[in-house]
Amino acid sequence: MEKLVYALILATRKLRPYFQAHRIEVRTAYPLRHILHNLESSGRMLKWAIELGQFNLEYCPHTAIKGQTLADFILEFDSEVDDKAIVLAEPSSQGNAPAKVREEFPYPWWILHVNGAVNNSGAGAGIILVIPEGHHLMSAIQFKFYVTNNDAEYEALINGLKIALEVGVVNMITRIDSELVVNQVNGGFQARGPRTELYMRCVQHLLRKFGSAKLEGVPREENNNVDVLAKIGSQMDSVTLGQIPLGIQEIPSIP
Repeated sequence: MEKLVYALILATRKLRPYFQAHRIEVRTAYPLRHILHNLESSGRMLKWAIELGQFNLEYCPHTAIKGQTLADFILEFDSEVDDKAIVLAEPSSQGNAPAKVREEFPYPWWILHVNGAVNNSGAGAGIILVIPEGHHLMSAIQFKFYVTNNDAEYEALINGLKIALEVGVVNMITRIDSELVVNQVNGGFQARGPRTELYMRCVQHLLRKFGSAKLEGVPREENNNVDVLAKIGSQMDSVTLGQIPLGIQEIPSIP
């Protein structure tokens, strides 16, 4: 991550007049905005955050994660994670040749906390993605369309899973305090109504994209932090959450 920030610093220094005169979009799969505005930043990262703060930079996510971006992301965490934790597999160039036997190493497990909220002010979702090293990446989303309580839980779950897939997570444990959603997705309860069934199938489709994925129900008190994010996101006047990015979703995730 420091290499990416340092490259951005070098660009601002070499092209300082241009950066001062224009608004610059920085497209990256890394959560740079959250990291640079983290109140706990210190040392070089804090110094760089102050230096970049004088420019009009807008950090935007990639529309789709590329192979090299994923490789760079994995290499970034390679210094902090056991070197056997992550393995990149390359497809065989020989069509009918037998696959080479290779030793399999376990991928690290990430933890995703999600929650949806609906109240008199509006509706929103809270998302906290916990990376293997324990760092928390937080986000809130405000829904600009009508949702029920159940819809909001599903929307929060879908958005959280999409974020995890975008950054290349392989093994995921997802925790939500809606037992109804957990049982519908896991097959314990039947989805009632076509809208709920569409949401359920969408989540099941996303879960199948992971190497391994578990959806667990947790008590509300164990999901308190993400519940607060969801309630803040639901406020109609939530323009900014300070250090936490706020997304605006105009349309549902299902037809």
